[in-house]
Amino acid sequence: MKSKILVTTILSGLIIFSSCKKALDYTPKGVLSPSDLKSPAAVEGLVTAAYAAIGNGDMIGPIYSDWAYGSVRSDDAYKGGGGTGDVGEVDALEHYNLVTPSMDSFMSRTWKNLFKSISRANVAIRAVNSLSDAEFPNKKIRLAELRFLRAHSYFTMKLLYKNIPIFDETATPADILKVSNTLSNDDSWNKIAADFQYAVDNLPTTQPDLARANKLNAQAYLAKLRLYQAYEQDDKHHVININKTRLQEVVTLTQAVIASGKYSLSADIADNFLPETENGPESVFAIQFTINDGTTAGRLNFEDGLNYPHGAPQYGCCGFHAASQNLVNAYTTDANGLPNFDTFNNSIADLSKVTVDTRLDHTVGIDGHPYKYDNTKPFSNSWVRDPGVYGNFHTMRNQQLATSASYFKLGPFMGSAKNYDIIRYDDVLLMQAEAYIELGQQASALPLINQIRNRAAASTGRLKKLDGTFPSSYNVKPYSPVNWTQEYARKALQWERRLEFATEGARFFDLVRWGIAETTLNDYINVEKVRRPFLATAKFTAGRDEYLPIPQSEITFTNGLYKQNPGY
Repeated sequence: MKSKILVTTILSGLIIFSSCKKALDYTPKGVLSPSDLKSPAAVEGLVTAAYAAIGNGDMIGPIYSDWAYGSVRSDDAYKGGGGTGDVGEVDALEHYNLVTPSMDSFMSRTWKNLFKSISRANVAIRAVNSLSDAEFPNKKIRLAELRFLRAHSYFTMKLLYKNIPIFDETATPADILKVSNTLSNDDSWNKIAADFQYAVDNLPTTQPDLARANKLNAQAYLAKLRLYQAYEQDDKHHVININKTRLQEVVTLTQAVIASGKYSLSADIADNFLPETENGPESVFAIQFTINDGTTAGRLNFEDGLNYPHGAPQYGCCGFHAASQNLVNAYTTDANGLPNFDTFNNSIADLSKVTVDTRLDHTVGIDGHPYKYDNTKPFSNSWVRDPGVYGNFHTMRNQQLATSASYFKLGPFMGSAKNYDIIRYDDVLLMQAEAYIELGQQASALPLINQIRNRAAASTGRLKKLDGTFPSSYNVKPYSPVNWTQEYARKALQWERRLEFATEGARFFDLVRWGIAETTLNDYINVEKVRRPFLATAKFTAGRDEYLPIPQSEITFTNGLYKQNPGY
């Protein structure tokens, strides 16, 4: 399965690393010495290793799955697992006020893993530059790919930590130790954008290898960056302005992707979450994984390995990432098939008596409903590990059935060879819609949002129970142009992003970008802590909790060169 893809078996040994080393002191394993880099084949190997690096996170140092950083930190999900002390650092993230810079598990390890991927890209760039165009005809394209990969890792770091050190392939080890994390917010965005722009300018629209970045990928990613940059923040993370020039860039870049005709929405949203339909028309750029490739465990996604149902006999572990009651309520719809914007969370929804958005059953494991489209084994409350703390809901978008050819169990943990989409076409459409709305051109956003809703309404083919009936009463309709004001369109866009990407880790970062994290999350906590008392002491503090702290171990290692984020 997928053995033909760029990231191949020779890279599986590169995922091991020493957690005791500081990130800036890291030498990528398997890297050839300069004397070995005499052939294009050796250099190509380093490029491949850089691709592998963006998928080289782990369960407690994730770099692509944002279930802990973007889903549990939002109103989408609870930590789950065996009580609040089980992987306690994620519990701290969920409470916000328990996070400290000295925590040396998730947050510190993610920092290290991201810098390892950046180091891989820089090593490979230096190797490519050591060859002439005659020796290495693909030189410009490979440099563009590597700068795309480097920008991807820096972008991820910036979403998580905001104030980060940025250096390129020209920096020596001594130089790196002099690079602070005190660039202005705008300047750091622009440094990362320069890599994406180089990729836009130098990559072909189509690549011969499936996994390689292309020009359209770079345009979509640059659009995503410019969208975040448009919401200008002060040094306390407050949104103080929305830059219209940046928004227009978003429109132009996303329009290039849309007009290419290369991507489209899949007929069924389920196609985005199944290995049988991966790399489909909706996948703009994805991390590629493999199984049955000649190695012990393949190149698998283990970052979601804690998040399978605990009591189900086909899994057995570990019950993390439980959907919140707030999220389930958010999927309810009114008589017109539209969200219950103002009343959705007034009470616990009785799912047997309300209509819901179809995407609920693509997202949440619910008692008696087919789990991951297998109607012979419906989800059961008995599969929930700690219902007394976290309730009876679970998540399933990034999980795979134990019967899937992509599934692998390594000890108590699960891995999957299902590719991990970094940018999809639905995201491209909604980025453009958001830019139009903030530019005051909300009429242009309406058909984009309605494309997403119409696809959701049509995504029922895999949801039937064994008796042929649906587990829920679905009612999803497009928005009307009547009363489609900027304020209403903004609310609709923000709601649509939540429903479309729920539990995929986008929610928290969206709230921070829009400048509404404090209000939204404290309102969520005030209601949810009555339903789930473990949240009784949770509190989001504006000016601090929008970003993770800089790991104290890194500040110590740089002798105080790195400055801590506000509030920590």
